[in-house]
Amino acid sequence: MDTDAAPGGDHVDQLLAQWARERPELDVSGLAIVARVVRLQRFLDRRTEAVVAAHGLSIGETNVLAALRRAGAPHTLTPTQLYRGLLLSSAAMTHRLDRLEELGLVARCRAEEDRRQVLVTLTDRGREVVDEVMDAYTAQLNALVGGLDPDTHDGLAAGLRTLLLHLEAEPAT
Repeated sequence: MDTDAAPGGDHVDQLLAQWARERPELDVSGLAIVARVVRLQRFLDRRTEAVVAAHGLSIGETNVLAALRRAGAPHTLTPTQLYRGLLLSSAAMTHRLDRLEELGLVARCRAEEDRRQVLVTLTDRGREVVDEVMDAYTAQLNALVGGLDPDTHDGLAAGLRTLLLHLEAEPAT
């Protein structure tokens, strides 16, 4: 592969330099950000998978447990609240809930006030597991960003927040 980027550049610098060489008129300013976010996500997913796998879970299952934990006592949400919050299909949520219920980490029951409504509740064991996973996960993330100076850390967090707010405000497609 051609290495047109300056020494010390990252992979994205290399691909941007290649596009500049091949298509100098192409505006790749958005690619400079989005390609880095995508690459970072791939690196983070690998590390996250290792953390959650050590607890016998997938990232998706952990996300469900974390959503229930963050909901506060009694750590109960409906499947609809869960799949909407996690941007999943109802079928994907059902699959995750089936597995978590088999593991004894969540329980499903009918709501007393409306027997048609199903509620998903984090079990005591589920709370223990998600707390253990989150302790390991947040320690890992803090170590990963620990090399950033405070201004860079805060600026990056603010910039990403701004972009996400913009994207979240767009109509769903």
